[in-house]
Amino acid sequence: MIAVGGGPGYGEGDRQVIALTDVSESPPGAFPLVGRARELELLLAAARRPPATVLVEGEAGIGKSRLVREAAARLAREGHCVLTGHCHPLREPLPYGPLVDALQKAGPWLPAEGLPVAAAPLARLLPSLADRLPSTPPRPPDPPTERLLLVQAVRALLASLGPAVVIVEDAHWADEATRDLLLLLARDPLDQLCTVLTYRAEDLAPDTPVLGAAYRPLPGTGGTVLRLGPLTGPDIRELARAALGERATAELADSLYRRSEGLPLVAEEDLLTLREQHPGPDDPVERLRDADVPRGLREAVTERLARLSPPAATVVAAAAVLAVPSTEQVLGAVAGLDESATGAALVEALRCSILRESDGHSYAFRHTLAQQVAYRRLPGPTRRRLHAATVDVLERQTPQPLVQIAHHALALGDRPAWLRRTEAAAAQAAAVGDQGTATTLLRQLLQQPDTDSRTRSAAALDFARLASQGVDYNAGATALREILADHRVPARTRGEIRVGYGLLLLSQAADRQGFAELAQAVAELGDSSPEALPAMAALALDESATREQAELWMARAEQAVRGTPDAELAARVRATRLTLDASTGHPAVWAALERLPRHGLDLGVLRQTARALANAGDCAIDLGEDGRAARLVTEGIELARASGHRSVELYGALNLLRLDGLAGRWAGLEERFDALATAHPDTPVVDVERAVFQGVLGLAQGRPGRAAEYFAQAAAVAAGQLSMTLAGRSAAGTAATRLAQGAPDQAWAGARTALAAVRRAGSWPKAVGLVPVAVTAALACDDRAAAEALADELAQALDGRTTPAATAELHTARGLLAEQAAPERAAEEHAAAHRIWQQAGRPYHAARAAELRARALAGVHPEQAAAALAPAADTYTALDATADLARLRRLEQDLGLTRPARPGRRGYGDRLSPREEEVAALLARNATNQEIADALFLSPRTVEHHVANVLKKLGTTRKAVPATRSADPVS
Repeated sequence: MIAVGGGPGYGEGDRQVIALTDVSESPPGAFPLVGRARELELLLAAARRPPATVLVEGEAGIGKSRLVREAAARLAREGHCVLTGHCHPLREPLPYGPLVDALQKAGPWLPAEGLPVAAAPLARLLPSLADRLPSTPPRPPDPPTERLLLVQAVRALLASLGPAVVIVEDAHWADEATRDLLLLLARDPLDQLCTVLTYRAEDLAPDTPVLGAAYRPLPGTGGTVLRLGPLTGPDIRELARAALGERATAELADSLYRRSEGLPLVAEEDLLTLREQHPGPDDPVERLRDADVPRGLREAVTERLARLSPPAATVVAAAAVLAVPSTEQVLGAVAGLDESATGAALVEALRCSILRESDGHSYAFRHTLAQQVAYRRLPGPTRRRLHAATVDVLERQTPQPLVQIAHHALALGDRPAWLRRTEAAAAQAAAVGDQGTATTLLRQLLQQPDTDSRTRSAAALDFARLASQGVDYNAGATALREILADHRVPARTRGEIRVGYGLLLLSQAADRQGFAELAQAVAELGDSSPEALPAMAALALDESATREQAELWMARAEQAVRGTPDAELAARVRATRLTLDASTGHPAVWAALERLPRHGLDLGVLRQTARALANAGDCAIDLGEDGRAARLVTEGIELARASGHRSVELYGALNLLRLDGLAGRWAGLEERFDALATAHPDTPVVDVERAVFQGVLGLAQGRPGRAAEYFAQAAAVAAGQLSMTLAGRSAAGTAATRLAQGAPDQAWAGARTALAAVRRAGSWPKAVGLVPVAVTAALACDDRAAAEALADELAQALDGRTTPAATAELHTARGLLAEQAAPERAAEEHAAAHRIWQQAGRPYHAARAAELRARALAGVHPEQAAAALAPAADTYTALDATADLARLRRLEQDLGLTRPARPGRRGYGDRLSPREEEVAALLARNATNQEIADALFLSPRTVEHHVANVLKKLGTTRKAVPATRSADPVS
């Protein structure tokens, strides 16, 4: 899969977390945990068997925090490093800022020495740990690289903690970058880390998962989703007895349950109120029943607020307006109180359990709902006065908390001030590498109807750049489409954004629509625009276009880049030229690749070198130079990882799996494809490659029906993809399946359609597997003239090129054509193909060529034919290619290459005969009787007989055969 370009993103191997603080046990007098025994055990079980991800979902006040706090306390006593953190609705720009507070306190769990060098970038952000971290490296030249190095540093530091549990509270408030971090951590977890997220589904954007994209646990990764519901009546009675003792009558407990509707927070607030009131003549049930609102929280908070002295009420009102944990000094300044009065007011608010101390330096409400009740209770003039005071106080801070100032300006109705502050906050966030806060703020700017043209254009461009660098393809693509549809954005700005959108479609989804977007962007921007250069370079790699069209786009890009001072743009065009030359087998391309820069401070240039190496490796696979391909792909991955080019890393990993398949390393390969597909659910090309391999496996193992389904699935997705190779291999697989099913006319019709696409593009070296199956189908349909013309066309297309794979397939085509009239010449052609496949390191292809050579020699040199079949049989046996082995044995019999069996039948007793072993192997793959018959060239009646014998000897049922055979080391 060729990478056409696109911005850098996070490497899939990077592990990332957010906002962490120390865990502490519940204070004395806290309520016991009731009604959550099952959920607690599930959470603890996952945490004790990392890697794991646990999602705890529930409405506000349902007890998510209480559950994870109890689990954290138990795990901490067991020796785990437990770090708990919180997301907040307002957060100032700082790369993964909440994380910094957490890691400052990770010191007790860090090893005394030997911290990995990769952790060094954290030294700037963790001054308290700077003396324990490796020396600070030079600051990277661009924010994407700085973010990448930072998340790698986080991963390295967390890995050094040993068994650890990260609890992230209120993840519904996480910004986009934070969600990206959590998603990557969940998809590619550290071996000793368990991540726990709490969130409110109702506070997420519509149809948005808590991690921003679908999360599916990888094989071997633990975890669960815990959806907390209301407590039951007996649960509330148990809670009441723990809080009130004998005062907790059944009637009172029932009243609490009705008022709270099972919401723990509401019941606890009521119980706190009742517990603090001494028993008197008033019936507590009557007091609860006479409350204006049936839910307990609002009146409980209101009652407490009403008991506060004026100074304490003012400080609490200031805390409600500030809405984030704030220091004593800030609270006093907003409230307009001196130091002494502020301190006394805070003590009163703490004793009344309205505010809590956070991290020893700041103060906030005990929970968000209480803050909301207190804020809504404030009269309008009081709110405005406190918001204005807050702006005055925050503007005197250095640095200014721009996000908070913007929030308060909007609350005051000062839209011009809000726009200025939000724009400045977004710029600050982007400058320090806080992608999440930047994108959130930019989206807010773009959603405002009265944003001026200059601000809207700048915000749109910045947002497009950040969206194209994110790890969540769907979110980025959706956001860019929204901007392109907004005609308030100037046309030229839309052209620049369209370049990023097109590259995103190509690099992360391999979606052919990206080429159309890029062509439109070039029309909008013009050839002379530097912003159009990446689009022109990418358009040169459109494999569905003709070679002449590709060269035209390449020439336009090379003309535009001449004399540019932008080293990265020049490197991009050079990498595209090398990719284009490699795709045709140009002999000079390999030496040119060696001259590309591998070192230096310009990470943009290094990313383009990584792209060129990986793309050339991809082309080398199509050409049949697998050894060279493996070296280029591996080097490309390493350089992509170091320079932060995520898509190159992904496609490189995919090509390594493809190389393993070609090299016959099939054991466990399906699971590895599954793992990669799970880790990248939004990357269709992974699904296509997996489906093609599954189709090949299905054919080799005698399941043509399922192989047809896999190839059809691959073809459906590949139709909109970039790669001619993927489409060609899908079509070749489908045609081979039709031949195996005895439908050569269908095989020939499908092959002709695919060949027409190859012919239009002139990409014969990429038509891997298509020509031999097309020639076979044409001959089976008595269309020899078309088969001969096809072979001649391929020979002409390959003239003067070094294309081992296509050359081997040309030999195969010629061998098939010569088999009847000139069997010895046919054998020579197949032998030539066999040598090429052996040299390339493709044993399955080599075995097929050897089988064809034996078939050609059988009538003239039977001894040589028998000798050729022996290594092919060994290869099929080693690969567990049941259908191929059965076809070979049938060929041996048909051609008289095996000695006739002696009279009488050999008895196998309770053991399976060789034929029964073959049947059992197919049953273990859930093959139907018809599939077994097709694979082993037997009649359905004979298969029924063999199946009955297998089930009898194994003492099992058909459904249980897969488990029986997987547990049998002999099978």
